[in-house]
Amino acid sequence: MSLDNNARTAIRIGIVGYGNLGRGVEAAVARNPDMVVAGIYTRRDPAQIEPMGASVPVHGMDSLPGHKGSIDVLVLCGGSKDDLPRQSPELAAHFSLVDSFDTHARIPEHFAAVDAAAQAGRTTALISAGWDPGMFSINRVMGEALLPDGATYTFWGKGLSQGHSDAVRRVPGVAGGVQYTIPVDEAVAQVRSGVRPALTTREKHRRECFVVLEAGADAEAVRKAIVTMPHYFDEYDTTVHFIGAEELAREHGAMLHGGFVIRSGNTSQESKQVIEYRLQLDSNPEFTSSVLVAYARAVHRMQQAGQWGCKTVFDVAPGLLSPRSAAELRAQLL
Repeated sequence: MSLDNNARTAIRIGIVGYGNLGRGVEAAVARNPDMVVAGIYTRRDPAQIEPMGASVPVHGMDSLPGHKGSIDVLVLCGGSKDDLPRQSPELAAHFSLVDSFDTHARIPEHFAAVDAAAQAGRTTALISAGWDPGMFSINRVMGEALLPDGATYTFWGKGLSQGHSDAVRRVPGVAGGVQYTIPVDEAVAQVRSGVRPALTTREKHRRECFVVLEAGADAEAVRKAIVTMPHYFDEYDTTVHFIGAEELAREHGAMLHGGFVIRSGNTSQESKQVIEYRLQLDSNPEFTSSVLVAYARAVHRMQQAGQWGCKTVFDVAPGLLSPRSAAELRAQLL
């Protein structure tokens, strides 16, 4: 497979944060021969980080500004609640980047902040990449465009949500925890039948949390803080289970997830059509990382073309994600 002109030189990726998502990004870059990890940047002691690649350098976050000339695209691997709202605008002023900001209700304000920084810095910054927002977003747009007389439904899970689990762990009094998103079976069956039910957020999903308390923490206060958290839990039936650290490690270490987007509609009075896009993931962070890395390729190409400012998945042509040339795509995948 040959690479087009924009991909002949390895794209230098900087990884900001080295948790589950950061490790997934390193693994994904290793599977893309047109990319290389230029460095990992962490708020922890760099000496405590052991990257998968023995030759991958690890640096403290404070060294990042001095490495501007040696990085093509940063992939930000922090959380959406506290990290990305601050990091993405700050770094977009100096670096092209991709983030996975997933607080849907706050995407417009996040876009505005990142766009102002990227326009001023003449960088390209793509926000909210992943599978939702991201791949599911594209399928929602496609469904509406193809079936204008219809309704779109998005279901997540059953699976462990990284963003919601991170939000749970940031609640005062929580030592550890995870959150599962679970579709309501009756709602899924209705939608797949082609019926267009009017479903509330609460009728489509429920949420289940497994939490380890810090010593002396007030369980009821923690439970209330979780179930009333805006944008995360307040619109859902949420159950909080308090468990021990050993049970958390033993029973809740896997990161399976998935979901589906369904568009049901009519192309005539007699003809009912249903479109479904589905994901079944053994590892939520590894798949999300793979999406981020593909969009990092697109960001690099857009930056080279002078397409500055903040972008979303709606602004990226599918061909820009692939290492294949346009001629190869036409010949082999069209």
